[in-house]
Amino acid sequence: MSDYHVPVMLHECVEGLNIDPTKTYVDVTFGGGGHSREILKHLTTGKLVVFDQDPDAKKNAEAINDDRLIFCAANFRYLKRYLRLHGIKSVAGILGDLGISSHQIDETSRGFSTRGEAPLDMRMAQSGSISAKEVINEYDEGKLKEIFKLYGEITHAGKAASLIIHARSAGTIETTLDLMNALRPMAPRGKENRFFAQVFQAIRIEVNEELETLREMLEQGAEVLEEGGHFVIESYHSLEDRLVKNFFKAGNFEGKHEKDFYGNILRPLKPLKSKPITASNAEIAQNRRARSAKLRIGVKLAENNNPKSDI
Repeated sequence: MSDYHVPVMLHECVEGLNIDPTKTYVDVTFGGGGHSREILKHLTTGKLVVFDQDPDAKKNAEAINDDRLIFCAANFRYLKRYLRLHGIKSVAGILGDLGISSHQIDETSRGFSTRGEAPLDMRMAQSGSISAKEVINEYDEGKLKEIFKLYGEITHAGKAASLIIHARSAGTIETTLDLMNALRPMAPRGKENRFFAQVFQAIRIEVNEELETLREMLEQGAEVLEEGGHFVIESYHSLEDRLVKNFFKAGNFEGKHEKDFYGNILRPLKPLKSKPITASNAEIAQNRRARSAKLRIGVKLAENNNPKSDI
């Protein structure tokens, strides 16, 4: 489905995998299959394992109809489990295009979009135990303030939490429009869209445990990558990018360098480049989502042989 989602930096992502046509690769965020279709063009006897918990994505995978494609209807936090299930011990490269797809934003009934009115849901997988409705109506004021501050990086997060507590005292907040109306008094004039996007981002991250699942996937990915394998991650906001950057550079999510007796940094990967790859002006002009994209590539180091970085 070409209109499902327009991949950002498609060429750079696939090139970053450094594909050997005979080996196995993983796309942990299949979505509309844009990246996967391009990867398959570079494979001969190799395999591509893809992950996505969205039912719509499964239909896209079935449409490709390729024996080399293995679809896993699961969150990428279960990367190792599903690879083991398919008898795969190691892979030559992993690609992740994080965040929310264009399709999920455009499909307003899912509650991801600030456009229109929809039930408060925001679950990537419909089987998820908690939705945005529970977060907004059941979390206490302190917890709401915390997620708005940490995940939405919202100025005056306490005021946002207070407005929601006040609004829900008059009745359940049922829809995305109800939520925006509750917070409208504090939305900066002329910057309302950005403010509500930050609010929705915070709630979505909480509902889907996005940062926790990213940490788990990065750690598991580093384990299953073969020596010299490439870990390619594209992110769209600073919270995700910071985790990826720190893990590639330091082997942990705090970015603290731990060194061995010889001064070598103890880490499973090293960054291929010191700076993230960003989209060209031409691509940004065609696809506004590309503005915030940052692409980082980590290379798997040999075990017990973590050479000192030149970065």
